[in-house]
Amino acid sequence: MLALTELGQRLRQERESKGLSLEDLQKLTKIQKRYLLGIEEGNYEVMPGKFYVRAFIKQYCEAIGLDTDAIFEEYKSDIPSTQTEDMPQQLSRVRSRKEIPQHTKGVSKAYDYLPTVLVVAGVVVVGIIIWVIAQNIVSDKNKEQANQEAPNSEVQQSNTQEETNETTAKNDNSTSEDDQSAADKKEQEKEKAEKEKAAKEKAEKEKAEKEKKDSGKQEYKEVQKTGRSATYALSGTDAFNLEVTSTQADTWLDVKNGKGNAFFSSILKKGETKKFDLTKETEARVNIGYSPGVELKVNGKAVDLPFDSSKQVRQVVTIQYQPAEAQ
Repeated sequence: MLALTELGQRLRQERESKGLSLEDLQKLTKIQKRYLLGIEEGNYEVMPGKFYVRAFIKQYCEAIGLDTDAIFEEYKSDIPSTQTEDMPQQLSRVRSRKEIPQHTKGVSKAYDYLPTVLVVAGVVVVGIIIWVIAQNIVSDKNKEQANQEAPNSEVQQSNTQEETNETTAKNDNSTSEDDQSAADKKEQEKEKAEKEKAAKEKAEKEKAEKEKKDSGKQEYKEVQKTGRSATYALSGTDAFNLEVTSTQADTWLDVKNGKGNAFFSSILKKGETKKFDLTKETEARVNIGYSPGVELKVNGKAVDLPFDSSKQVRQVVTIQYQPAEAQ
């Protein structure tokens, strides 16, 4: 086993003081455990490259709450530096491509396509001539037809005007009916929205009154404390709702019932809140990996953590629940 570097010793001590295992840190940083162990042992050979060494150390420091810049300055002799690699072969290839006389290639290709261009141009000219002749023929026919239909034009205009007026009248009636239908539909939607809003407000009010009533009778008292674990008894209420919020940093959170079934077992991000309805359970076990800044609420009422978080980073809280109706 490799001897720990000063940086590795510092990081491991800081991690253990926060009650975090390498597995916990792997979940926080998404860095493989073997790389985290390599950082602590100063075994950078396991890393994919020097750039990853510095990047992984930076993520390690951020995860356990250390100042990255200060760590890099203090332990710069333990951290490998990165250098930009030269690429003369690539630059050489770029120059060789630029030196190719592209204009000579373009001229050669133009000569190859010249016969085809001339043929296409001839076809286009013939097509234009045919089109002009056809237009003249069509124009003459239209003039003859207009002279023959002139006597009937006034009658046709009159009929057309009447048809237009009828169509306009029908469209006006249809538009009016559509407008009325849209107005009725909008009014119905408005009434429906108001009813839904009223029902929601009523439900929220009833819920708030019930929680207020329950919280007035609710008792939450300590049963015992040992090591980093504490047990509390919750009684005098028909509900068991738990809220866990992390305000300072990410933390590992594990919530299980008395049978060991997990409701949540993952990282609780900074500023995130998780809510659990445990009314059907008789016991809940809350395992907090990093307790500073973690807040607990039982049925909407804030409760204190059993230990001083500055002295006991990891804490386990067990809550035994007995519904009021069963008492």
